[in-house]
Amino acid sequence: MSAPDGSPVGAERTIGQLFASATAEMSALVHDEIALAKAQLKQDVKRGATSGGAFSMAGAVLLFSLPMLNFALAYGIRTWSDWNLAICFLLSFAANVLVAVVLALIGMVFAKKAKKSQGPQKVAASMKETAGVFQKAKPHPRPELPKDRVPEAIEAVARSSS
Repeated sequence: MSAPDGSPVGAERTIGQLFASATAEMSALVHDEIALAKAQLKQDVKRGATSGGAFSMAGAVLLFSLPMLNFALAYGIRTWSDWNLAICFLLSFAANVLVAVVLALIGMVFAKKAKKSQGPQKVAASMKETAGVFQKAKPHPRPELPKDRVPEAIEAVARSSS
């Protein structure tokens, strides 16, 4: 098993390695938060588009089908029952209004779902919380080295540069 930077777990890592590891993890966290926000925003847009499509369909049904459907339905009712032609036209109009109301209700349901979604706000709150945790984080106290002893990392650097 190894740490994210490739060094074995339990081995002492330098401050540079720890900093690089923390930076990589923080970068990955920010990228994941952004990806989550994009996914939630995409879902909200999809719901809004569905809502708009349903409202558009309701309008199209009322606008384009009324003349054709009213005549066909009215004459069909007149053929099956011997009612007055005006009553038959009123019944066909009522059927078209009923279809439009059902489509409008479907549009309202999707519009409420899109409006209730708090996806981007949740991600922003999560990112603020993460930033707050990092601001409050304090390094663990480290034991002091004896004054006559130089840390191994500094010795290694001193040896490699000479």
